[in-house]
Amino acid sequence: MRRLVVLRHAKSAWPEGVPDYRRPLADRGRRDAAAVGRWLAAKVGPVDLTLVSPATRTRQTWDIVAAELDGAPTVVHDEQLYGEGPDSILAVLGTLPQSAETVLLIGHNPDLEDVVATLSGTRPVLKTATLSLLTWDGDRFDLTPGAAELTTTEKVREG
Repeated sequence: MRRLVVLRHAKSAWPEGVPDYRRPLADRGRRDAAAVGRWLAAKVGPVDLTLVSPATRTRQTWDIVAAELDGAPTVVHDEQLYGEGPDSILAVLGTLPQSAETVLLIGHNPDLEDVVATLSGTRPVLKTATLSLLTWDGDRFDLTPGAAELTTTEKVREG
């Protein structure tokens, strides 16, 4: 079985004069990201590979999530995961190594909702710190439309 966890970054701040790409996490976002990490550790287990948008808020989300996980998966920061559209994200997913069984993707909306809808046929609502778990039977990630099963969508918050 293959699993893809699609996570929208945690809540970001909106400091005046800071471009979108550089927006940091808000205090709530830092707390929620830690809760996401604990949820992943308890419900998903080891992650083989993490794909992260290079934006500040997604990098910070990953750093906090990672601190809650057992082990350190390989991490790839890819510009195609920041505002390039769902086809770019699917292109990145198309390069996944066969050795990766569980992949975590951290990015932005609306692209993430579009990717989940394409892969599963079901459109989730991915608010900040919300994740969707997609699964495939078999030994590969099949990226054809509707090939994945949307197992769960969870809004993970601290407290």
